[in-house]
Amino acid sequence: MKRLAFVAIVGRPNVGKSTLFNYLVGKRISIVEDTPGVTRDRLYAEVEWTGRNFTLVDTGGIDTLSEDVLFKQMRLQAQVAIDEADLIVFLVDGRQGVTAADDEVARILRHTQKPVLLVVNKLDVPALFAHAADFCRLGLGDPVPISAANGMNIGDLLDLIVNRLPAAAPPEYGEDIVKLTVMGRPNVGKSSLVNSILGEERVIVSDIPGTTRDAVDTYFERGDSKYVIVDTAGLRKQAKVREDIERYSVMRSLRAVDKADICLMVIDATEGILEQDKKIIGYAHEKGKGIIFVVNKWDLVVKDDWTADKFKQKIYAELQFADYAPCIFVSAKTGQRVPKILELVSAVHAEQTKRVRASVLMELVTEATVVTPPPQVRGKKLKIGYVTQTDVKPPTFLFLVNDPLLMHFSYLRFLENRIRAVYGFSGTSIRLLTRKKE
Repeated sequence: MKRLAFVAIVGRPNVGKSTLFNYLVGKRISIVEDTPGVTRDRLYAEVEWTGRNFTLVDTGGIDTLSEDVLFKQMRLQAQVAIDEADLIVFLVDGRQGVTAADDEVARILRHTQKPVLLVVNKLDVPALFAHAADFCRLGLGDPVPISAANGMNIGDLLDLIVNRLPAAAPPEYGEDIVKLTVMGRPNVGKSSLVNSILGEERVIVSDIPGTTRDAVDTYFERGDSKYVIVDTAGLRKQAKVREDIERYSVMRSLRAVDKADICLMVIDATEGILEQDKKIIGYAHEKGKGIIFVVNKWDLVVKDDWTADKFKQKIYAELQFADYAPCIFVSAKTGQRVPKILELVSAVHAEQTKRVRASVLMELVTEATVVTPPPQVRGKKLKIGYVTQTDVKPPTFLFLVNDPLLMHFSYLRFLENRIRAVYGFSGTSIRLLTRKKE
């Protein structure tokens, strides 16, 4: 899978970054409030324009003049976004004109060696577009006048973004190599687990959360199988970023997910599933990756005959969208059950690449619709004329129907469950697409 380009929206607080992000994404994701500092974490979403997809990143404001701890943390996170971005959208406030803070942010961006689009926001009518010329003195090229609040000139902005993106990078590794990403919060034992899988000290292991600041690829082989395993920086909440020297980045973790086939989601057995875990598992699920829950530090848990089953039930109750993912209980410290992780990886990879013939799919779907007919919408009934598998990693199924609007998501979920009941696909999400049959 090709990696998507990253586009970061940066600027001082309260210039409309979250409003622009929401408009480009097409739905309200960031909190929009007329108070500086509302967006404290980066948010991410995939955007498509004229056939080109990219990942858009909303950042907290860069306030170079404030000594407030919160703003220092936001500066750090915005700087990480700048470091990782392929293109930077520098947003300024056209109503206020050029400020000292804009000058300072522009100075930072001029030294990044990254392509920058200077975008002047809050110019709500074309008659105000001339005010954008005042920002030429920032030395970042011709300003682009827009209004994020009412969508003025957004199409032209998207054209410029797509034209400035780098060419799509080819996959870094061949299809014969299984790409693994080790995910999880800091200090859950990711690096220890990688070392235990590899059988040697290839990754720094420390009790200090956040030791692994970058995603590091390690190639290895087991028998006839080839792997690349990536140990990523731990995912932690913004409020816990305390040291300015720490360049921990969620974005690097997301990039590691993007290029992975299978994500090993490491969960601390002594803490269970937390909110940060849910976010990254949700991202991996949406990207169609294989997922394996690896519950580490199992040696520290006081157990009875039902402890493992209860722990699994709790995981699946909180992560119902990923209830297809297998779960294994290990101890990276003692090596308990660690060798079985690669056995699970092989099984999930086989499921990811499994193909089902159209004829047997059609037979299964026909039987399912007879037993449980699709609901009617305003007297009109859904008819499925044909179904076929169009792709793998993740397995993707196309349904040709009389009217795609009649295919309710709940019925798609029913069909997915029927397909899984017969063909498994354990460990991988599957995608069901509908298209009108001509």
